[in-house]
Amino acid sequence: MAERRPTEAALERSLALDELDAEEILQLIHAEDAIAHAAVAVVLPRVAEAVEVLVCALSGGGRWFNIGAGTSGRLGVLDASEIPPTYGLPPRSVQGIMAGGDHALRNAIEGAEDDTEAGALELEERGVTLGDVVVGLSASGTTPFVLSAIDAAGRLGARTVAITCDPDSPLAESVEISIAPEVGPEVVTGSTRMKGGLAQKMILTALSTAVMVRIGRVRGHHMTHISPGSSKLRGRAVRILMELADVDRVRARDLLRTTEGSVEAALQIVETERRGSAQR
Repeated sequence: MAERRPTEAALERSLALDELDAEEILQLIHAEDAIAHAAVAVVLPRVAEAVEVLVCALSGGGRWFNIGAGTSGRLGVLDASEIPPTYGLPPRSVQGIMAGGDHALRNAIEGAEDDTEAGALELEERGVTLGDVVVGLSASGTTPFVLSAIDAAGRLGARTVAITCDPDSPLAESVEISIAPEVGPEVVTGSTRMKGGLAQKMILTALSTAVMVRIGRVRGHHMTHISPGSSKLRGRAVRILMELADVDRVRARDLLRTTEGSVEAALQIVETERRGSAQR
């Protein structure tokens, strides 16, 4: 019999899970989540390598693709979708691809993750090429949809990264940079939306945040390229500008009206004015 993969192994501590009361179940889950946190810390050097590759790609006009199935795919789409409103990059720059398409974000699509050609076709249809980066997401590292995408990415000249929970998996072994936190068995056996999903979410959030900082979408600790499409974000833009430009609320609002809500453009106006004043 083939050796059971880490993501399918049984957790001794949860053998009697169905006999625990609510608080005991929660305490066990919380304790296991701490293992995911520690596992991510171990792979941070690999995450840093991926940051540099992605910074180079995006700075040169390349694109970043997260591709996965199930929980992993949904996490990849979620992280990609938050880049335009938070950091102002166009949606084409960072894209999430889900086995089964957008419908699969809310509904299980039977067999989508087992399609051995669909992942490759998704990348080919998007014209993936030299200068792009493809990040394959799979807790087990065995998802055919993701493996086909990574194989295609290599053939098309793109850089490849894996985020998986099995360092010995086919996915981990087929990429340039393998980010593989070893989170161990799940509280509910095989339910990788738990520790596996948590670890992948932590890595994706840290990865995208570090990349955005490194490409200049943050000043200090403020996001300066937000898209102020809601009252909350418009208020945030005003507060950021007040702090970074050292102006009052009225001046901040006037500047943002002039720049159609762009904090970065407003900052550049203030900085240009101040340089002019200093030279006179």
